[in-house]
Amino acid sequence: MLRREATGCALAAIGPPKMGIPAKLSWYIRSQQQGVEVEVPVKSSTAIADDSVDISVVIPCLNEANSLGICVDKALGAFRSAGLKGEVIVADNGSTDGSQEIAQNCGASVVPAPQRGYGAALQAGIRASRGQFIIMGDADDSYDFTEVPKFVSKWREGHDLVMGNRFRGGIKPGAMPWHHKYIGNPGLTRIMNLFFRTGIGDCYCGMRGFTRDIFDRMDLRSTGMEFAPEMVIKASQLGARINEVAITLWPDKRGRPPHLRSFRDGWRTLRFMLLYAPNWLFLLPGTTLMLVGLGLACWLLPGPRHITDRVELDLRTMVLGVIFTLMGAQIIALGLFVKVFSYAERFDRNPVSLKRMLRHVQLEHGLALGGILFLAGFAGCAWTAWQWAASGFGPLYVGMRAVLFWSMWMFLGLQVIFSSFFLSMLGISRDTYIGDYER
Repeated sequence: MLRREATGCALAAIGPPKMGIPAKLSWYIRSQQQGVEVEVPVKSSTAIADDSVDISVVIPCLNEANSLGICVDKALGAFRSAGLKGEVIVADNGSTDGSQEIAQNCGASVVPAPQRGYGAALQAGIRASRGQFIIMGDADDSYDFTEVPKFVSKWREGHDLVMGNRFRGGIKPGAMPWHHKYIGNPGLTRIMNLFFRTGIGDCYCGMRGFTRDIFDRMDLRSTGMEFAPEMVIKASQLGARINEVAITLWPDKRGRPPHLRSFRDGWRTLRFMLLYAPNWLFLLPGTTLMLVGLGLACWLLPGPRHITDRVELDLRTMVLGVIFTLMGAQIIALGLFVKVFSYAERFDRNPVSLKRMLRHVQLEHGLALGGILFLAGFAGCAWTAWQWAASGFGPLYVGMRAVLFWSMWMFLGLQVIFSSFFLSMLGISRDTYIGDYER
């Protein structure tokens, strides 16, 4: 027999650690533990809420022996003090320091998460939970689980997602690196609010609560740190009622380097937000580039323009304008491809502008617009060629502006035609037909 003390609860371990098995399990996967193949319960979908449990606290864990017991004790104590019917689920991501044993001896259920990653561990724990309202938080005791009743109170007021806000509640000295506190978290939060209008003050707070219904509807797919922003983005897109509570962030007690990598995970979060915001990534830059290009091409069509006595914009600048126009049109087309793909794959759940467009714009409209642009450009080029022939095939430089201008419209027409075909094919290939996006 091996007996040892850990901060937060006393442990008495005999033999290999046992795994807590939640109720209503739907299927099993195989897992390796201490060289023995055992059956581990994992849900294929979110568990049905159990009337005996109102609140589930889910804690992702990877080698958190120093602090996990404290977190479990605080959560269970919060249930008792507030009169809540709750459970604590520890989603273990492959710990080798005895964290599983600590969790079970403190009264938590342990659910193995074979797939590595912050998001993967949380999803495994959430799917095994039974509560109507789920609260997630880290296992390093940086979040105080005695604050669980704050989240429950907001849920009972009718909110679907309750976010913790560390900046409103207070960040203790040494709890957060300065570049996270003053640059990373505020910057990413501002970008998220700009892109998705979430209206929150701390997008990366790891302590938050949400209803089982909204979790099912969000269809979260991220397995890494992107899980946190994906939840906020999708909840906002679904029109969920979101609120915040002030919480305190404390210095962690993990006793090891953090799993978070500041620049790597910060970039991954920014990249994720950009991929979920095609309007900002594609349509806005593409439209800006196209308008600038069209402006230059039309402005320089009559002849050279003098900015100052020494600066003159002429044919080369007009060529640049044509390139900008065609490049901008291509970026816009890519943005439309991404928007249709995102809606077909249910990444974007509430694309109001896209729905309106798809109700009224069909493949034939795109072909008609592209055909008009192409024919106008072709006619202009033909007229320029006829004038050149009529002049005895003299120097073409005289008509080069017209050639550039009308060729630009001809190429734009071709882009519109082929982009329209691809948009239609993209919708069909994803079982989401153009004009039939309401089903």
